[in-house]
Amino acid sequence: MHLLAVDDEPTILELLQLIIQTLGDHTVITATSVAEAHTILAKPETPAIDCFLIDIQMPETDGIALCEWLRAQPQYQLTPILMLTAMTDKSYIDRAFAAGASDYITKPFDIDNLRGRVQLIGDLSRNASQTVVSAKTNSKTETITSNSATLALHEPIFVQDVDGCITHQALENYVSLMSRKKLFGSSIIGFTIREIEELHRKSTRYEYECIVTDVAEAISVALEEFGALFCYAGNGTFLCVLEYGSQLKPDTLADQVNLILRSMELYNNDGSPISAFVSAGEQVRLVWKSGQSAVDAMATAHESAERESGRHARNLEDFWYDKHGIGF
Repeated sequence: MHLLAVDDEPTILELLQLIIQTLGDHTVITATSVAEAHTILAKPETPAIDCFLIDIQMPETDGIALCEWLRAQPQYQLTPILMLTAMTDKSYIDRAFAAGASDYITKPFDIDNLRGRVQLIGDLSRNASQTVVSAKTNSKTETITSNSATLALHEPIFVQDVDGCITHQALENYVSLMSRKKLFGSSIIGFTIREIEELHRKSTRYEYECIVTDVAEAISVALEEFGALFCYAGNGTFLCVLEYGSQLKPDTLADQVNLILRSMELYNNDGSPISAFVSAGEQVRLVWKSGQSAVDAMATAHESAERESGRHARNLEDFWYDKHGIGF
């Protein structure tokens, strides 16, 4: 595995090389600035990078800017990026994850923790490579109409180029990190697309991904004032971490998203309108949760949103049944 470590402190780079090289046959390439990292990546002889370790605070251009640039490159859209920093302020953590960081490691390093993270990188990198190939294949076959290319309903999708939207794994890491640092005064809420099974069944893969992307954009706009980070977790459900939105009712948040979706006037490739609206589950507070219990709260929020979406569908069915039954 090939890793690129970027830090303006040579001693940190030496330490990273020593630690990582004890874990197996890994190559650690180093750069002392963002400019040098760009130069290294531009060289044709540089091997494909499987993971980046990037310091946040560096002279001239910081690590968050490099992270954003990497995510804009097709070959690095899902490559693991571990941010390295002595900064523990929540604003730095939020900015790093919003820029596309996969995880966040604080200095001074906990050696065992760092080793554990690096040992997981191989699996993350392989999964990312498969997903990127799938996304590239889809982008070249946007006119496919056969359902043989349909993405599995349960499969998470990384929705790119939507503010606040990150990968499911990154959101898990964010929740776990924030709970360990006891910086949480927030909550998790899920939004599930109503009648998602029917939408998924009728849509081509491209149409389905467009629906998910459109809903992601609506959620991003609706929750912008709350500084939300969110992901698409599969089964038509988005999970959102809200910093300031816990006082709002789930129905109010869902209404805001649905108003935006209505204004977007969504259509299929054949010109038929798409009725894509969401239901919101109960907000799960994270104030007293830590470690695995904080991550488990994501599953709780997911289940709550799916139950609410199912309840909405049953209520609608009962409404039409009662209406049809009038006069009999």
